[in-house]
Amino acid sequence: MLTAEQKARLSDVLRPAAPPQELTGVYTDDQRDRLLGVVRDHGPWKLIIAQHFASGEELIATMSGNMPDGVTPTLDMYLTPTFRGYLANYGTSLYPEINDCFYNDRFIDLAKQYWKAEYAKPEMMLFNINGPCGNMDPGHLDSPSFRGLRIGNTPTWLLSVMGKSGLFQDYLIKMAQVITWFCHDEASGFTYWPEGPLEQPQRLLPPTYNKGVLVQNEMMVHRGEANGPLAQRKPQGLGFDTVFAGDPDDRDHWVLKTGNEVIARHRTDDLRFLVHWSAEVFADYDELKKNMDGTADLTLDQVFDTFAKDLQAGGIALDIPSEPLHDGDFIRTLSNAYDLGMPAIYPDEAKPDWMLVA
Repeated sequence: MLTAEQKARLSDVLRPAAPPQELTGVYTDDQRDRLLGVVRDHGPWKLIIAQHFASGEELIATMSGNMPDGVTPTLDMYLTPTFRGYLANYGTSLYPEINDCFYNDRFIDLAKQYWKAEYAKPEMMLFNINGPCGNMDPGHLDSPSFRGLRIGNTPTWLLSVMGKSGLFQDYLIKMAQVITWFCHDEASGFTYWPEGPLEQPQRLLPPTYNKGVLVQNEMMVHRGEANGPLAQRKPQGLGFDTVFAGDPDDRDHWVLKTGNEVIARHRTDDLRFLVHWSAEVFADYDELKKNMDGTADLTLDQVFDTFAKDLQAGGIALDIPSEPLHDGDFIRTLSNAYDLGMPAIYPDEAKPDWMLVA
């Protein structure tokens, strides 16, 4: 059990480099249409939860707040119809029709201004998309990137715990995101805790159509909000193999399919479409070189040794198993050690679904 002093320290770690900046009119109508065109033309798309997590422990480790003693988390507890695809990755646009959206001079300038840095390079661009959808997430971090360890070679859960711990700040890669929503829902916004999860939250107020934030989401607890009619937020037949695609018979409609069965159908105006652009940022040329030449990279052995020494200092023995990246007990031990609990305050208008049920 963390002390109040430990919780305050961890809360202070989880603050972005600068306050988020709200943006409007982020994309032109033509850019939006081309982004949605990629989603339609290159689907179907899988659930977020099915792409990134192999167990309930891995998912919980990315969130704020652990399960009560004796409760084993399962992925089913957090199954919602939210889907993801990548528009660009590893610094490369995957679809030439949206090159201008990814290699975006305005966004690059915003990223440099956010950090007061000399250089920035686009790194990744993804989308999340859903129709009416609940949200059980109490708050989470996006996966931080560290020199040598990042998405692509390190599980999401471990990167998140590394970020929460504050033990690897010297290796943290500066990042900035432009995150944009296209959503007409009058009640669905974006909640974030820029002063740490023990402090007051802020909201990007709905409707969020072509609104966005410039932010460092890897070091700030945040959560998307539910959208759409309550009765439609978890369609019957939803499973981990459910996919999202354009309706082949109507370009204004989209379908959720489990196997060959259509379990839901939505109009474009009923969607919540998020576009997440991310850049790596470098204060100067020396930092750019250090991040790229591999001479100051972090290794998994260093990470586990650092965790073990830190926990030992607090009287906790960390046994490192033979397969630590997917060992449930090991994941749970690290997650418990560096999780200060759920955010202290939620906006009355934007509480997680399980709070509303309770």
